[in-house]
Amino acid sequence: MELWCEIRTPTTPSLKGIASQIEALAPVASGYLVPDNHLGRPTVSSLVVAQEVMRQGGEPLVCLNARDRNLLGFQRDLLTAGALGVERLLLVQGDPGGPAAGELRVRSMLDEVRDRGGFKVGVTSRLGPLPAWKRDADCLFVQVGFSAAELIRWRESVEFDGAVYAGVIVLASGPMARRLAAAAPEIHIPGPLIEAVDRDPWAGIEAACDLVDSMRAAGGFAGVHLVPGVRYRAIAAGLQQLRNSPLSSLGQSHAPAGVRTQAEVDR
Repeated sequence: MELWCEIRTPTTPSLKGIASQIEALAPVASGYLVPDNHLGRPTVSSLVVAQEVMRQGGEPLVCLNARDRNLLGFQRDLLTAGALGVERLLLVQGDPGGPAAGELRVRSMLDEVRDRGGFKVGVTSRLGPLPAWKRDADCLFVQVGFSAAELIRWRESVEFDGAVYAGVIVLASGPMARRLAAAAPEIHIPGPLIEAVDRDPWAGIEAACDLVDSMRAAGGFAGVHLVPGVRYRAIAAGLQQLRNSPLSSLGQSHAPAGVRTQAEVDR
């Protein structure tokens, strides 16, 4: 099963943090999803970060958002992506919070990429009906969820010939979980999970590991899009442990001392 790990893109003119994320996630990651002005905040260009990912030996999946571009800007970025050797793109509308260019939509971006060729291209989906035009994409990235049963039911209801990746996010803290719930009402975070993370941040790591393992066992999913956030070292350690022991033992007890120490460092 593929595991596309989302990395945190810099909000200052520096790429120093990229290498440490890739180094920590490399033992479990198939590749690295590079966001584009995530959460409506200006960040270093996803194409520049992708170049650094490749320099570090990783494979990037580059997000390009419609919100911050017009058609000419998008065409420029496709040329730049091709010149850099980027092969995979994820087309998104863009998180609320930034200025809207108004001209571009994901559907027209997908048409433009198809006309040009040369890329493997993905789009995103909520846990609802899939618009017919999205079936023209090569892969589908599903919104983050917290219920394996809900994700599996949705997958069984959707016809899509390409690869489908379930979204899994690591809850770093109770306040972070509440902010996510307020910003994205379509994402249901179970109350008991938020309370568990309030008591012990390792609960967010355990829940993410559990869901990754459930998606691996479910079938129908090519892999997972993992959003580790600040817990990237801890989730990498947890997933490595998962390879060598049953998940039930991980989920029913605290992390081993060495792993938990790393989680504490990540707080």
